Amino acid sequence: MDDDAALVTRCLRGEAEALRAFVRRFERLVFSLCYRLLGDQHEAEDVTQETFYRAFRHLRHWDARRPLRPWLLKIAVNRCRTASSRRARQPLVTEDCSHWSVERRSTSDLAEELQRLIAGLRPEYRQSFVLFYEHHLSLEEIAQILDCPTGTVKTWLYRARRELAAQLQQRNVVNEEGHELHRF
Repeated sequence: MDDDAALVTRCLRGEAEALRAFVRRFERLVFSLCYRLLGDQHEAEDVTQETFYRAFRHLRHWDARRPLRPWLLKIAVNRCRTASSRRARQPLVTEDCSHWSVERRSTSDLAEELQRLIAGLRPEYRQSFVLFYEHHLSLEEIAQILDCPTGTVKTWLYRARRELAAQLQQRNVVNEEGHELHRF
């Protein structure tokens, strides 16, 4: 945390190398979160840039007594929410797609199937699930990032796990005990 505070201090002084170091330190973390929440690489890249822009604009408001990582991830989650709401307001382009050929791939790979199901979770379930299981944040940090009580995060995680398990069972990917079913 002291290292983060020193880096922020250098950034606030306008040191170009410190700004680059800040981006290098957190770029993969922020991009992976944005990509997991948005599901589109280009949109995730744009939102990652927006996140760093916002972070640099508001860096002086960061409380040095608190960890920097959750503060930055909160900005990223908020930018993802904004991007998702912008996307939802855009009209859908409809066209006759009957001439398209879609190559079907095997869904026997549990990890691949799970990733698709995570992408289909309600936004708050997906956000809490990704922050907890992929970014290894505590319940308290997630609650801070998502602006909700810790109990709400626990509920969302429980519901996300329950929904994922039900979907995996329904698709015959795992059995009731959670063991992968092999498809031949």
